[in-house]
Amino acid sequence: MLATFPLLRVLTRDEPEMRVRLVDLGREIKEKGYKWHIAIYLVMYLFKAFIDQHNEAIKPRVGGFTHMIHGFEGDVTLWIQQTFENSLLTDLLSFHYLFVYLFLIWFSPMYYILCKDEVMADKAVLNYFIIYVLAVPFYLFFNVEVTSSFIPGMKALLYHNQWELFFFTEVDPLDNGIPSLHVGIPVGLLIVNRLHVRRLGIKISEWRHKEFDLFVAANVPIYLFSIQYLGIHWISDVVPGLILGVACALFTDRMQPVLRSIPENGWSSAAPTKEVWRVSLAFAVLGTILLGSLIVDGPGTDDDLPTSRLGPGDVNLDVIEVHSFWDPAQVKVVNVGEEPVEVLVIHRDEVEEYAEMGQIAWEMLPMDEKVTLEAGGSFEEEIATPTIADGHFVLISHQGETGVGEVRVTIEYVDGILLYSALVCSIPSLAIMGWIVGSLIFESKEVMREESPHE
Repeated sequence: MLATFPLLRVLTRDEPEMRVRLVDLGREIKEKGYKWHIAIYLVMYLFKAFIDQHNEAIKPRVGGFTHMIHGFEGDVTLWIQQTFENSLLTDLLSFHYLFVYLFLIWFSPMYYILCKDEVMADKAVLNYFIIYVLAVPFYLFFNVEVTSSFIPGMKALLYHNQWELFFFTEVDPLDNGIPSLHVGIPVGLLIVNRLHVRRLGIKISEWRHKEFDLFVAANVPIYLFSIQYLGIHWISDVVPGLILGVACALFTDRMQPVLRSIPENGWSSAAPTKEVWRVSLAFAVLGTILLGSLIVDGPGTDDDLPTSRLGPGDVNLDVIEVHSFWDPAQVKVVNVGEEPVEVLVIHRDEVEEYAEMGQIAWEMLPMDEKVTLEAGGSFEEEIATPTIADGHFVLISHQGETGVGEVRVTIEYVDGILLYSALVCSIPSLAIMGWIVGSLIFESKEVMREESPHE
């Protein structure tokens, strides 16, 4: 928030008359209908928390697909990290990954609001809202662990530090690799910008917001590098992020003028044509059926597949979330590899001080609570969470000198019934995808019909 006005002044230095004065901001919000923009951001905060509550609860029925991604691209991101790793770069990229990303989400609509461009303010908010809605079924039903949990030797440079460890394990399931919205959101906004200037009949270089567009564009290559370097995303995660960015931009560009015209034309004006509606409905119905029949209890739940892989000296973690104050979480850890591993279930507050520079000091943790699992061995425990602050970690370590440890961690919660609401929450995403595809198909046919010679 402190950076908003200085950056705004820099970007609008050639047109100070287009800035909204703070004393006029309340009137601007009322006259331009920005109360809806504020409401969407509040709803998104609650909606994301609601979706995250589903993630771990349904995971025993959904499993994960990290092994597929790793089998496809191997250890490329490990080479990136080891080639460029140094403490200063880690600090800079960690700050950029978290704070500049959140700033971009906040600043994009605020910039347009404060320089009197309600059309682009609409589109910036829609870009953020719609792309997250599109990502929901991926996050819930196609779990992909962060690279630092699956590539032996890969450090969790972002997560395994004292403050970041607490913050990220509170808000990040650590298995929402696909899609990468750190790429999808700014790329979607860049495409929205270009679709907008095309509507205006000008070039991007002639646009009054060209410097803000450059600011957004400059952050994209940094994200592309940092998400690999910090031990977070796979290279494969970028592709779905880009696809969703394109889809979101197309939907946003089409819907913004329609939504603005609702007070004059009524809600019926926002409805798609019958042809597009049928495609949207088909996507929603068939997509939900496929998720329920192919993914639930599907290949990702194979008991022989590891959820975590470790090299010598590595320490990985899984989070035991607080889902109930009365019913304990059921934790099961199975050594599905050939190397012995050690397991420790511990309260998160006892770990923070031992996390530094992407690593957890295993030797400093309580020795008498660690359990050694030989190949094929398993460990089970019930963990009570009587208060909201009783989150725990399942820590796994491979303290051998060679080989790769492979472990499958399964945590079952009392609210596994959330599987059904997870399917319901995926319907809007599938319907929007169908809407976009239907619009492209039938609009293309309409254009071809208009351009064809009349007999």
